[in-house]
Amino acid sequence: MTPLDADSLHGVWGSVLLPIADDDTIDWDRLDAELDALASSDLDGVYAHGTAGEFHTLSDDEYQRVSTMLAEACARTGKAFQIGASHPIAQVTRERIRRTHELAPGAYQVILPDWLPLNDHECATYVRGVAAASDPVPIVLYNPPHAKTSATPVLLSRLLDEVPALIGIKVADGDADWYDAMRDVLGRCAVFVPGHRLASGVARGASGSYSNIAALSPTGAARWYSLLRTDRAAALDVEERIAKLFGRHIAPLQRAGHSNPALDKFLAAVGDWADVGLRVRWPYDSAPQAAVAPARRDAATLLPELFGE
Repeated sequence: MTPLDADSLHGVWGSVLLPIADDDTIDWDRLDAELDALASSDLDGVYAHGTAGEFHTLSDDEYQRVSTMLAEACARTGKAFQIGASHPIAQVTRERIRRTHELAPGAYQVILPDWLPLNDHECATYVRGVAAASDPVPIVLYNPPHAKTSATPVLLSRLLDEVPALIGIKVADGDADWYDAMRDVLGRCAVFVPGHRLASGVARGASGSYSNIAALSPTGAARWYSLLRTDRAAALDVEERIAKLFGRHIAPLQRAGHSNPALDKFLAAVGDWADVGLRVRWPYDSAPQAAVAPARRDAATLLPELFGE
C-alpha cells in the first residue's frame, strides 16, 4: 500500500488478536476468519503485532505468517494496514522489518529496546537505524507506560527533528498539563491515545487510537469515531459510559493481574464479533469465561451506539 504520513495516519485502527488453540498454537483458520472481518470493517486500518497481538510470544515463522495473512486480507478489501516490528532486541526489530518489507505496509510500529533503558542519544540512534531499515515505509513509535524508557515530550520533539520518517507515536495520554507539554509533538505527528479515551483525546489534539474499543466492536468503534466528527458532546458521553463499563468489568480483571492481551481478548468475547477466544499464550493467564456474560449484558445496555444496527 502507499506509505502513510502524519496527515493520513488518523482514526481508529483495530488490532489482530491471536486465536490460541488448547495446545498453545495459533489456530490459523480462526485467524483467517478474524482477518476477513477486520479487513471488511469500517475501521480506518488494521495492525498486527502490538501488545494485544502478543508479539512477544511469536517465533520468526509465526511472525512472518501472521504478517503475510494480514497483508493478503487487507489487499482483498483495500484496507490500510500496519505491521508491528516491535521486539525487546533492537537487532530483531530490524530483521523483522527486512523479512516483511516486500509486504509494503503503510507503516511499521516499533518499541524502544526494552532490556536496558536508553539515554536520549541512544534513542535517536535506534530510531534512525530503524527508519533506515524500513525506508520508504515510515515508522510509528509505540511507547507504552510499562516501557523501560519513557519518551518525554522533549525527546519526542528531538526524534521528530532528526528522523523525518517518524510519523506517529502511540502513547497513554495524560491530563491537561500533559497535553500542554505535548503541544509541539501534537502539531508535528500523529499522536494515538488509548481507545477508551478516543473522544477526549481527539478533542485535545490527538489523531486517533490503536483501539481496545475496536477489540470490543470494530463496527462500533468506527461508528463512535464518526460520531465524534459530527457530535463531539455525544461522543464524549459515549466515552463516559465506556468508563462505567470498564470500571465494572475491566478494572477487576486488571486488579486480578490479567495482562492487556487477556483484557483485549475478553473485550472481543464480550463483543462476540469473531471467534478469537479468551486463551492467551503460555505462561500468561486468560480472563475467566464466567465474566463474559455479565459484561456483555452491561455493554449492550450502556453502549447501544456500539452494538445497535
